Amino acid sequence: MSMTTIAPEQVNRIIWNQHHDPFEILGSHLIDQNGTNVWAVRAYLPNASAVWVVLPEERKEIEMESVHDPHFFECRIEAKELNNYQLRIKEGEHERVTYDPYAFRSPRLTEFDLHIFSEGNHHRIYEKLGAHFISVDGVTGVYFAVWAPNARNVSVLGDFNSWDGRKHQMRRGATGVWELFIPELEVGTHYKYEIKNNDGHIYEKSDPYGFQQEPRPKTASIVTDLNSYQWQDEDWMEKRRHAEPLNQPISVYELHLGSWMHGASANIPKNPDGTNAPVVPVSELNPGARFLTYRELAERLIPYVKELGYTHIEMLPIAEHPFDGSWGYQVTGYYAPTSRYGTPEDFMYFIDQCHKNEIGVIVDWVPGHFPKDGHGLAFFDGTHLYEHADPRKGEHKEWGTLVFNYSRNEVRNFLVANALFWFDKYHIDGIRVDAVASMLYLDYCRKEGEWVTNQYGGRENIEAADFLRQVNHLLFSYFPGVLSIAEESTSWPMVSWPTYVGGLGFNLKWNMGWMHDMLDYFSMDPWFRQFHQNNITFSIWYNHSENFMLALSHDEVVHGKSNIIGKMPGDRWQKFANVRCLFSYMFAHPGKKTMFMSMEFGQWSEWNVWGDLEWGLLQHEPHHLLKLFFQDLNHLYRSEPALYSQDFAQEGFEWIDCSDNRHSVAAFIRRDKDTNDFIVVVCNFTPQPHSHYRIGVPEPGFYTELFNSDARKYGGSNMGNLGGKWTDNWSMHNREFSLDLCLPPLGVLLLKLDKNRTAAVMNQEL
Repeated sequence: MSMTTIAPEQVNRIIWNQHHDPFEILGSHLIDQNGTNVWAVRAYLPNASAVWVVLPEERKEIEMESVHDPHFFECRIEAKELNNYQLRIKEGEHERVTYDPYAFRSPRLTEFDLHIFSEGNHHRIYEKLGAHFISVDGVTGVYFAVWAPNARNVSVLGDFNSWDGRKHQMRRGATGVWELFIPELEVGTHYKYEIKNNDGHIYEKSDPYGFQQEPRPKTASIVTDLNSYQWQDEDWMEKRRHAEPLNQPISVYELHLGSWMHGASANIPKNPDGTNAPVVPVSELNPGARFLTYRELAERLIPYVKELGYTHIEMLPIAEHPFDGSWGYQVTGYYAPTSRYGTPEDFMYFIDQCHKNEIGVIVDWVPGHFPKDGHGLAFFDGTHLYEHADPRKGEHKEWGTLVFNYSRNEVRNFLVANALFWFDKYHIDGIRVDAVASMLYLDYCRKEGEWVTNQYGGRENIEAADFLRQVNHLLFSYFPGVLSIAEESTSWPMVSWPTYVGGLGFNLKWNMGWMHDMLDYFSMDPWFRQFHQNNITFSIWYNHSENFMLALSHDEVVHGKSNIIGKMPGDRWQKFANVRCLFSYMFAHPGKKTMFMSMEFGQWSEWNVWGDLEWGLLQHEPHHLLKLFFQDLNHLYRSEPALYSQDFAQEGFEWIDCSDNRHSVAAFIRRDKDTNDFIVVVCNFTPQPHSHYRIGVPEPGFYTELFNSDARKYGGSNMGNLGGKWTDNWSMHNREFSLDLCLPPLGVLLLKLDKNRTAAVMNQEL
C-alpha cells in the first residue's frame, strides 16, 4: 500500500513543469511532530528507475517508491532533523549519488535585496542575480537567480541535466525573481534558463547577468568566479582616485580588438597553466585567421600604444555579442566580456597590464538598444520585459534593434549596475556611451506617426535623461577620477555638466560638430579653403559650452567614406602633409583627443571588421614617418601642460589672428594655468609656404620651435625657422612684439618662449 502524502494533481504540476514553487512539493517536509518527527522526502527524476535517500551520518539508506508517476519518488523518514541528505539514483545501468537541490530551502536573496531591486537602486545586483559559485551548509554548488516576473515557470538547463527543463525547476519570489541552488556544480558549468509563458511557449535564454558566454555561434552562459584574479594595479587605482582627469592629457587610441591584428589558426597560444587557449576563427571570410587572445593582445598591443604615447586605449564594445559585423554594438551579454578573445580572467590580465604600463582603459558601452536574438533580452519572459511593448517607443527600425524601457525600475537597475560592474570587477577607467542622441529623443530616426510624445507633448525622452543622470551620479560617487564620455550629436544642453546643476553628468562629450567641420574642410581643394575659414574657427565659439573631446573615430572610416588619408586632396605628398596638418591642429585645439586605429600610419583602405590593419604599409617610408609623427606629437602633447591643463577654461585659449582667410592661416595661444607658460600655434592650411609671415606675441624673447609638422623626419619639405626666432619690436595683432616666421606648406608650428635663454640675453644687455 502506498504511503504517499501528496495528491496526484500536485505531482502533475511538477511533472508538467507548471508549479511556481517546486519547493512546496519537492525536498523534505515535516509531516508529523507527535513524538519523533516524521519527514516526507520527495523527488522528481525523469530518468531514474530507482532512488534511495542516503543519510551519511547514520550510514543508512531508505528506498523511495514511485507515486502517481514512475519517476516521482517519495519516502518517509523518522528523524529529529533532516539535513544534508543525499540521493542515490539509478538511471539505466548507471548509479550516482548527489545532494538534493530542493533540500536547500532558504532563499539567498533577502527581502531587502528584492526591495531595492524593485526600486531600481540595487547598485550591485550582479552579486545577487546570475550564477554564483557558493557554499551552502558546507556544500559547494551554484546559486542561480533570474528576473522573469511574467513567466509561468523557469528552469535551469545545462549539460548536468541533459538540458532537460523538468529536472531543475526554480522557485518564484514575490518580485518575480526565480532562484535555485544546485549543489556540486562547478565553475565552468554551461547553462541557460528555460522560460515558459502563460501560453506554454518555451524560450531558452542566456543569463542576462551571466559573467561569461560560449564563443559564437553558441549561446550558453558559463558559471564564472570573478573574484579569483589577483590584481596588481593598486598604485594605479589609488592615483586615479585622487586625479582630476579634465586637467590631465587624454589622448585615446580607439580600436576594435578583433581586427587590430590576427593570429594564424595553426599557431595555438598557451594558457598560463600550459594548456592550449581556445582558438576562435575570425570568420569564413578570412580562412586560416584567428582572433588574438586578451593575453596576446597584452603582449603586442600595449607596447605599441605605449611607444606611440597614447594615454588611453578605447575598445569598441567588448560585451558579448553574437554577430561580428555589429562591431560589438548589438549586445546580448551585458555582463560578459566577449569570449572571442578568452576568459574574463584573461581580460582582467589585459587591463592589469595596461595599468602597469600607465595606460588607461575605456570601454564603449551600449545602453541605448539591444538586438532581437532569441537567446538574448528580447521578449525575455514571454512578454516585453526589457523593451517597450509599443514599437513606436520600443524599436529602432533603422538598426533592427529594441529600445530599453527606462521607466521600468528593474530594467534601469540592470543598466545602472552594469555600468558600475565594469569599473568594479574589471577596473576599467572610463566608458564611452554610444548613441546618446538616440536615447534622448523619442523621434530619433522615426518618421511622423512612428513615435509618441512624452507626457508634456515633447520629443524628449525624460526617462532616458533621468537614467543617464543616475548612472553618472553613481559612477563618480563610487569611482572618482574615471571618465564618462557621451557620443551625443545634437544640441541637448549641459551634457557634460554635473547633475546637481541639471546636466546629464558626463564629464566629456564628443565634439561631433568639430569633426564634421574638419573633415569637410580638409577634404576640399586647398584653394577653396579661403572661403571656408569658418570651419576652422567656429568650434571656438561654442567650445566652452561643454567639456569636449575631439574625435576622429571608426565611424569616419567605413561605409564608403574612405580612410582619413584617402579623404585628403592633392598628390601623395600633399595627402600625407594634410594628415599631419589636421592632427597637429587637433592636438593644439582645446579638448581631449580620440583617433581610430590605422590613422597613425596612413592606411589607405577603409576599416574592415573581418580583416587586419594593413601593417605591411609600415615597410614604406611615408607610412613609417607618419607613425613617427604621431609618436612625437603625443609625447609633445603630454609634456606641455599648456596644451591640456585648461582645455575647458576660457583662459586656456586666445586667438592671435583667425581672420586671415586669404592665406588660410590661423594663429592662437594655449596657456597653462599653474605656470602661465604658453604655446603659440600657427597653422598654414594651404600648400603655399610663406617665408615672412608676421604674428603678434604676448612677450618679447626667443621662441623655440617645439614642433613642425613639415619636418623632414616626418616626410615634410623641412621648411621652418632654424629652431626658433627672436621677437621684433614691431607691433602686430594688437601686441607690442611680433615674430617673423617661415610658414611651411600645409604645416603647423608650435612655438614656446624660452624664458631662460631670453633672461640670459637680457641680463647680458643690462
